[in-house]
Amino acid sequence: MKLAKRLDAVKPSPTLAITAKAKELKAKGVDVVGFGAGEPDFDTPKAIKEAAKTALDQGFTKYTPTNGIPELREAVCARIAQQHGLSYKANEVLISCGGKHALYNLFQALLNPGDEVVIFAPYWVSYADMVRLAEGVPVIVQTRLEDGFQPRAADIKKAITPRTRAVIVNSPSNPTGAVFGRETLQSVIHAVRGKDILIVTDDIYERLLYKGTFENVLTLEPSLRPQVAIVNGVSKTYSMTGWRIGWTAGPADLIAGMQKLQDNSTSNPTSFAQKGALAALTLPLDEEVERMRKIFDDRRRHIVKRLNAIEGIKTYDPGGAFYVFPYIGELLKRKAPGDAEPIGTDERFIARLLDVHKVAAVPGSAFGAPGYMRLSFAVSLEQIDKGLDRIGEMAKSLV
Repeated sequence: MKLAKRLDAVKPSPTLAITAKAKELKAKGVDVVGFGAGEPDFDTPKAIKEAAKTALDQGFTKYTPTNGIPELREAVCARIAQQHGLSYKANEVLISCGGKHALYNLFQALLNPGDEVVIFAPYWVSYADMVRLAEGVPVIVQTRLEDGFQPRAADIKKAITPRTRAVIVNSPSNPTGAVFGRETLQSVIHAVRGKDILIVTDDIYERLLYKGTFENVLTLEPSLRPQVAIVNGVSKTYSMTGWRIGWTAGPADLIAGMQKLQDNSTSNPTSFAQKGALAALTLPLDEEVERMRKIFDDRRRHIVKRLNAIEGIKTYDPGGAFYVFPYIGELLKRKAPGDAEPIGTDERFIARLLDVHKVAAVPGSAFGAPGYMRLSFAVSLEQIDKGLDRIGEMAKSLV
């Protein structure tokens, strides 16, 4: 069957593919350590589950408004007011089926063919493909390990052209865990101020922070609000990845356009999942969130220390999220036992790591950063140690 040409520009998600392959091997009884999945390994807090159960018992199983139940949109407004001191109205918020759906709607509503979106690499795998599906053009700005993966002001300025419609800021970052400092955020603000350019601030990891306090462009310059879309959700903070509830807060005309798309695609997000998200945003769950954050922080310190002890690997110490993004370029110059040629690419390294050493990770190339790999530390310390033992064995086996 002949398919739409727009699909030619995108590839299946490598993170989902790696995770699926690891699960398939585990189902066959293979002892695989999975560092691929980007989701917390904790259960959803009980109070959130109880809220959804109550909604089910009360028959809250029908359609809701496409843009989400009013009380959830109001709760998002209250959260933003608490964080940034900014007053948003409910019609400036759209509840979607996860943060990914929110971003997809945004680019479809914003971009015309040939419009450009500035993306900082390493980047979350779906950004560039979402832009391409909207017939836009991803403009990639490379960052550097030695800069802590902070984009340089000159590079940001150079990337802005008359075709630029948006700049994506993801801090804390997937895949690096980098947290953009004030100087970086000011550089973004300076590059777009006074232009018809939207800053898309993807704040999904805002509560998973290990150094300093969370800030985005609106923290620094609230007057920029007409040029900012905040994308967030409950997936990471509250371990609700499968609930599929995210949102966008932004200019009313953008939100209306995104809702028009959602009217004709998914309609409303799942009714009782919205009630669970409402509980997440309104109940006193800070202690549970902090408990999870502290456990992630302990794992972060442990995995960074262990990775940096492996000869041939260099690791950035992430300030947020639950990923490390070690540089493995030196190992790629070496040969695996029995091979005549060096490994050469991170994709081949990752394939061997899974096939021979039974460790699932994601190649840096998937994030626009060849020579790296991403490991999620949303797994137990026991699994981290087992997986790093195997990575260390592979590193030692290369010559």
